[in-house]
Amino acid sequence: MISVRSGVSPLFGSKGHVGVSRGLAEFHGRRPVLITAKNETLLALPVEGLDTPRLIAFRALCAPRTPHLIVTARRALALGLDARTPMALRLAPDDDATSIEALVSDATCVRIPEAKPAGPTAAAAIQLVKLSQGLPAVLAVEISTGALPAEVDIITVDAEAVARFADEAIRSLTLASEASVPLDSGMQARFVVFRDAIGGNSTAIIVGKPDFSNAVPVRLHSACLTGDVFGSRRCDCGDQLQLAIRRLEDLGGGVVLYLAQEGRGVGLANKMRTYQLQDEGLDTVDANTTLGFDDDERDYGIAARMLQMLNCTRVVLLTNNPAKLEGLSRAGIEIASRMPLETPINADNRRYMAAKAVRAGHRLDHLMASLAEPS
Repeated sequence: MISVRSGVSPLFGSKGHVGVSRGLAEFHGRRPVLITAKNETLLALPVEGLDTPRLIAFRALCAPRTPHLIVTARRALALGLDARTPMALRLAPDDDATSIEALVSDATCVRIPEAKPAGPTAAAAIQLVKLSQGLPAVLAVEISTGALPAEVDIITVDAEAVARFADEAIRSLTLASEASVPLDSGMQARFVVFRDAIGGNSTAIIVGKPDFSNAVPVRLHSACLTGDVFGSRRCDCGDQLQLAIRRLEDLGGGVVLYLAQEGRGVGLANKMRTYQLQDEGLDTVDANTTLGFDDDERDYGIAARMLQMLNCTRVVLLTNNPAKLEGLSRAGIEIASRMPLETPINADNRRYMAAKAVRAGHRLDHLMASLAEPS
């Protein structure tokens, strides 16, 4: 058994945390929620999965008020608006589910609708839909308390609780299960599965017998279904994972944290949307921001908490990404040194890796050297 310090979580969680969890369930079910702040209540419906019946029903629920489309500042900029905060876009009476989706995700959309800055409650709605891994946009209308029909039962979510939710989820982390798994190399690994209060799973793979009294070699690896499982050539994720495991075996042991952060934190469905945009000519950074996301939505607080629970607070980090060094350091993990992972470059991932190096600051010296070579 691996010695794991227990996570600290209340039996049922705070009232606000429970409300956010229920709000997430409603968004996953493509149903509206009420988001409340001190002086404002917003009725919000995710654009993810919007179809004609849902749009008609939501407009009827909002009547006589007309819903706005709330998008992130990143998406507003992609639409040609001057934006620093989430924006409320005015919809035309004839806007349907297809035209609304175009405003949210189409890279070639030339329409610039009338817009105004959205308030903090709208920002909380955007954060909630990001937590649900849907498209970062909602239909929303301000509504007064008691304005909805008595027979309509809608979950209420506190805006401040949404802002606290990610940190509370990290604090709720507990050990779910663990088991030994033999690897192809013949080395044994211990898979330690962690679970947070809303059912999210991340796994620590303890390879060999690392010495936790010294700096432990650690790889933070974001799950990549296409690369890790199916050997996609569009990225270097699978190659990095295999190289990291070989390095840990050569070093006598270490830890891989396999994190549920597909697509740099946007989720698998949105990752496929970014792939479509890349096929249309955008690079990996612009594809994310065109959909309204930050270029990297990951937070490494959960990784730091997993390491702390494993009694691993000093590490040698196997990474090319400075953001991972910074994220762990801020969360209290000591970085003794960094070990690069130089993986093969091919015709399918070259543009992706160049964008990571040039635009996201990843330290890919072997790539930069190849780019500098005369053709």
